[in-house]
Amino acid sequence: MESAWSHEWYVSVDVEASGPTPSLYALLSIGACLVARPEERFYVELQPVVRASLPEASAIHHLSFERLMHEGMPPAEAMARFAGWLDSVVPAGDQPVFVAFNAAFDWMFVNDYFHRFLGHNPFGHAALDIKAFYMGLRRSRWSETSMRNLAPHYLGDRRLTHNALEDALIQAELFRHLLVEASAIESPEGA
Repeated sequence: MESAWSHEWYVSVDVEASGPTPSLYALLSIGACLVARPEERFYVELQPVVRASLPEASAIHHLSFERLMHEGMPPAEAMARFAGWLDSVVPAGDQPVFVAFNAAFDWMFVNDYFHRFLGHNPFGHAALDIKAFYMGLRRSRWSETSMRNLAPHYLGDRRLTHNALEDALIQAELFRHLLVEASAIESPEGA
């Protein structure tokens, strides 16, 4: 179940950040796992590069800036370790595909930090949004793609915890269900 296409590996990624944009706020943690093999997982907490933080972000992620300043990994090292993990779980020559629930948010932080601290992004430009995938699969509206709508059907009503690794694992489970559902759709006669 790596993907419907050979040589692509779906990687569920979730981040926690101190605000809505990497130019003004800090990436605080990254969680990731292979969608097909969630036991292959990665987690890191980063030293903040800026002190700016929105109270509503802190209320969600509960990560302490003071603790992360001392115990978090320097961003360059954290991104190098993330890239190294990707190299270890995605066969050489195959493409890791970034998968996230509302990928626009998580992608902008991961892409920015990879380029800022490593000079390249191992994902290239391969990002897949679970919400958009669901929209296409179910022909739904964006307003129908919230976790509140999807969790009861696919996750036994479990919700995201805002721990980056736990959320990456939940997202991977959700995406596996959607991939199974998509593969069950038969193509129209004569297609």
